[in-house]
Amino acid sequence: MTPGAGTGGRERRESLATDLARRGGLRRAVGLSTVGPPALTLVVILGVWQAAVVVSDAPSVVLPSPGEVVTTLVADRSVLLAEGLVTGATAGLGLLAGALVGIALAFAVVRSRAVGSVVIPYVIALRIAPVIAIAPLLFLWFGRGIPTRALLVATLALFPMTVATIDGLRSTPEKYLLLLESVGASSWTTFTKVRLPAAAPSVFAGLKIAATLSVIGAVVAEFVTLDAGLGTRVFVASTGLRTAEAYAALVALSLLGIAFYAVPAAAERAIRSRFR
Repeated sequence: MTPGAGTGGRERRESLATDLARRGGLRRAVGLSTVGPPALTLVVILGVWQAAVVVSDAPSVVLPSPGEVVTTLVADRSVLLAEGLVTGATAGLGLLAGALVGIALAFAVVRSRAVGSVVIPYVIALRIAPVIAIAPLLFLWFGRGIPTRALLVATLALFPMTVATIDGLRSTPEKYLLLLESVGASSWTTFTKVRLPAAAPSVFAGLKIAATLSVIGAVVAEFVTLDAGLGTRVFVASTGLRTAEAYAALVALSLLGIAFYAVPAAAERAIRSRFR
């Protein structure tokens, strides 16, 4: 081995080590910048909350302290997890149904102006109608089980999915559509290979909105049925003046809503990084 070759190899290894260290530092910096502000905000909120409890000297039935809520969260974690699974199943099934139907309706609307003139007004009307007014009717017609609750959730998820997907499908570059038409591509091929990928940003935007609405819809359904789920626990604990339990269930609901939003957001980032 020549001295030059050994030196060159050592320099390359040192350069590689420096590059890896720089990347590791960058990842840590990005992680800190992502987690830091929400964590700091949470600390401030908890501090203001605790100060309000001390200053107001309110009884725990009116305003429990953060410590009481955390203690209740830990003590009731198994119950909250079980109730959260019920709410999550309701929201997830409704979101899936609303998303699939919304994408199908959007494709039909983009394909046919006549279909759009029929579908769009009813989708808008379904969104404007108060959920709390629709819920009793659905439970009267179809029962009070999870499938009916999921149907109620689907009515909330349908509007953002349909509208966002229509906007995305209509944003497909015309030259791509003309190219596929010139080679005799089928409607399904055009949809899956061009229209849907071009519409992906809009579809994911609608999906993130629908995901958060699905949790709200599940809670509304549980408020009406009072059968199971985190919504039922919030209602029962509040009416029973078990305020710390109600707050703990609300925290669990918030975490569930964040998780529902995070899943499509993560899927969107993964798809973008794959095709970047």
